[in-house]
Amino acid sequence: MVNIRSLDPSASPLDYYGYELRRLREEAGLSQSQLGDILFCTGSLVGQIETARKVPTREFSERVDAALMTGGLFTRLVGLVLKSQLPSWFRPYAEMEAKATYIYSFQAQVVDGLLQTENYARAVLSVRFESDLDGLVAARIERQRILQGVQPPLLWVVMSEAALRQETGGREVMREQLAHLLEMQEHEWVKIQMLPFEVGAHAGQPGSFNLLRFSDDPDLVYTEDFVQGHMTVDSAAFKQGSLRYDHLRAAALSVEDSSALITRVMEEHYGDQPKPGGSALA
Repeated sequence: MVNIRSLDPSASPLDYYGYELRRLREEAGLSQSQLGDILFCTGSLVGQIETARKVPTREFSERVDAALMTGGLFTRLVGLVLKSQLPSWFRPYAEMEAKATYIYSFQAQVVDGLLQTENYARAVLSVRFESDLDGLVAARIERQRILQGVQPPLLWVVMSEAALRQETGGREVMREQLAHLLEMQEHEWVKIQMLPFEVGAHAGQPGSFNLLRFSDDPDLVYTEDFVQGHMTVDSAAFKQGSLRYDHLRAAALSVEDSSALITRVMEEHYGDQPKPGGSALA
């Protein structure tokens, strides 16, 4: 049965997207099922997006634009929709991140969000957020588009070895995630350094933090606690954060040795495991 729930297009970007999708679908004389067939999805999915019960993906939006010949309307709208799925306290940081020329990140426990796979992101976010997980995951992946632009920022990430060895989402998810790190390491604007356990006490033990540098805006420091994130453009705080980050980079493995560590952990901990009899599992 077709869902005819009414929407207020001014309520949110998601509601506006659903409102426009229904309006243009009906103008084209298509049912939800007919449009679903064209988009290679179910009519139920079309209905859920039209009623703002499900967040559209970028791929879905591109297919809708092609099917309904909307001139890229939904591809433009989906960026706003996905940004709106971010926690309200995180949105100001995401906006600044998208403008940054340099992004320096230290991660004490998990892979940096800009380098996460979809499956890894889902496993990480499911621990902290119980509702609207699909929207949060889609929003996190959308943030990564800044690395695909014509002039991407330089992303320099220092991560504790714990991020590699803490099994998050299962062995297959971890293997996929570590393989993705190696792939991203091949881009000249992405640098990943691992901080090995043998370093011992280090400058990042107080917790993870990010430094953003800009061409036209004041540089800023971003940190998170268990409730929300905090940004400051205080020059003294940025100087202290920069000094701490320099110590971390100096203590970490080189980019090349970091890739070797990632490869070793991926193969030894997340590769094919031997059966009790000695033969490997397929």
